[in-house]
Amino acid sequence: MHRLHRQINDIKGQLQRGPRQQKAGEAAVVACEQALSDAKETLKQARLASDEKQLQLKTREQRVADTQSKLNTASSNREYDALKEQIAADQQANEVLSDEIFESLEQLDELEAAVDKRAKELAQRQEDQTALLEQIATRQAVLTPDLERVQAELKETETAMPPEMKQEYDRIIAARGEDGLAPVDGESCGGCYQTLSPQVMNELYLNNYMVCSACGAWLYLPEERRIQK
Repeated sequence: MHRLHRQINDIKGQLQRGPRQQKAGEAAVVACEQALSDAKETLKQARLASDEKQLQLKTREQRVADTQSKLNTASSNREYDALKEQIAADQQANEVLSDEIFESLEQLDELEAAVDKRAKELAQRQEDQTALLEQIATRQAVLTPDLERVQAELKETETAMPPEMKQEYDRIIAARGEDGLAPVDGESCGGCYQTLSPQVMNELYLNNYMVCSACGAWLYLPEERRIQK
């Protein structure tokens, strides 16, 4: 019975692992989707900023051109010099702005590469998730019949127990699951490793029901140590 309980718990553990893996995979996909969305938004804002700078540069270049056209109509040397100073200042500002635009274009290349990277990561995550779901479905298709078979075998074995023993067995299993049963390991409880008294060992050899005084597990002798009646 202990073997069957262990098999059942093992199969259930494998079946329960599937939904956990699926949930973790879904979270990973969502994280990749968010990372891609953030990268796209960063790229969008950078493009808007770059476009704004380029528009600003065109406006300033046009202002320089307009100012230069006024040089020929300057009414005095003083006005002429003022216009030249304004042109020089605007040209210097435009050079700074041109450098900024060049840097922004380089940044856009980096951001576009980041978006491409995030898109590939998302595609891979989605592919991995699809493969995982197929694995989970295959595993469930195999394990579910196994679980039903072992549960049926355990039920049949339990039905053969004497009523008084079955009641105590049900109580222990309900409280502790498979840990409610423990094989004798040498002269000790296989559950808590408490040394068993000679009297307890004798009772077990006589196939009598015994419980470990330390952990409360239902003790049993391994099959090779049982005395056949």
